[in-house]
Amino acid sequence: MENLFAFEYFFDPHKRFYFGYIISSILIAIMFFYFTKNKTKVILSKKLWFHKSAILDYKYFFVGYFINAFLLIPLIFGAKTIAFSVNKFLYFQFDFFETNFFSYSQIVFLYTLALFVVSDFTRYWLHRLMHTIPLLWEFHKIHHSAKVLTPATFYRVHFVENLLFGFRYSLSIGFVTGVFIYFFGAMIDVYMVIGVNVVLFAFSLLGSNLRHSHVPISYGKFLEKWFISPKQHQVHHSKKYFNKNYGGYIAIWDRIFGTLKLSSEVKTMKFGLKKEQMKDYDSISKLLITPFTNLLKKYTRKKI
Repeated sequence: MENLFAFEYFFDPHKRFYFGYIISSILIAIMFFYFTKNKTKVILSKKLWFHKSAILDYKYFFVGYFINAFLLIPLIFGAKTIAFSVNKFLYFQFDFFETNFFSYSQIVFLYTLALFVVSDFTRYWLHRLMHTIPLLWEFHKIHHSAKVLTPATFYRVHFVENLLFGFRYSLSIGFVTGVFIYFFGAMIDVYMVIGVNVVLFAFSLLGSNLRHSHVPISYGKFLEKWFISPKQHQVHHSKKYFNKNYGGYIAIWDRIFGTLKLSSEVKTMKFGLKKEQMKDYDSISKLLITPFTNLLKKYTRKKI
């Protein structure tokens, strides 16, 4: 079982912990500190990697794997089912349609890009709703309870949130696929690198793991209006800016909907929740149970 676990997470390019992404992130961090002359004390410090919050991340990473494998994955509708339903709906509403305006390579390019853009757009809105809807925020709080950021913080996510993001993925990918099948039939395909959408692969290789880290890589004012830099996501984790930079990879959604924060506008960052709240998120059991107990308290107070 342990061998299967390691194989899936460290040798599967669909996972954030794929060894290629880890190595590339380390190399990018080394180059960043070398060329910027930035201090590396924080990154190399035992206080970071053996901080109580970091150790909790490591433990929760393993627990979360089994929860997702045995409880969530069987409950998530497949993108294929959604695609079939969308295609069937379009066919019955508008009858058969076929276009020959695009070449095969153009269709593959458009489909590859559409999958990435639509997925990122829906990710932005679900992430934003996780912050703005009180019920959902109770579950998303556990991700923001990390006092320090490590790549493993990416997996500090409540299983309810994972379930919602699983539905989001299936719906967005299934919707795009259903539309493309309706217009282009069997001609659709995706540009891939080792089985991963080439756009997602590129972002993963260019340091996605550094988003949850203390490596403050900025893309500069111009590029940060288009793409979310690692430092911009670190800004999102800062206590004062939970309501900024909801985007996954593309910054356009934050810019359009008024939630963009450039990293140059933020001088200091402090991670975690309010001091009085942190005690409720300092163990695996609390990470799993606290959202439910908080909601129960709110519900009982309202009834009284």
